[in-house]
Amino acid sequence: MTGAETQRIDKWLWAARFYKTRSQAATAVSGGKVHLNNVRVKPAREIRPGDELSITRGSYEWRIRIDGLAKGRGPASDAAMLYTEHEDSARDRNALIERHKLEHAGKQGMQNRPDKRPDKRARRRIIRFTQRKR
Repeated sequence: MTGAETQRIDKWLWAARFYKTRSQAATAVSGGKVHLNNVRVKPAREIRPGDELSITRGSYEWRIRIDGLAKGRGPASDAAMLYTEHEDSARDRNALIERHKLEHAGKQGMQNRPDKRPDKRARRRIIRFTQRKR
């Protein structure tokens, strides 16, 4: 934590580990994926503790309150102390994660692929089948 009262939003998003790089954070802010107090902002916008952020990444959304500012990117445990997520946001996101897991559960191992490569005889049959006239 620093004694500074404000920090750039892209730098804070990077330090809070919402994005891997600062340029990804800046791109997300420019693209309208991050809103500060329900207003679209630019990457250089200054934030301060108490501000509300809405962050969208893919189909997931976080609604958080900024609790502190960071000097730089640190461990994940320190990054988690920089913000507080709203209860309804966490509940909605966890429900979405569970729904995605259930949707993709049947696809594990149910692919239409054989266990091994075809042998010479099977390859010749495949070639004959695909090259026959219709």
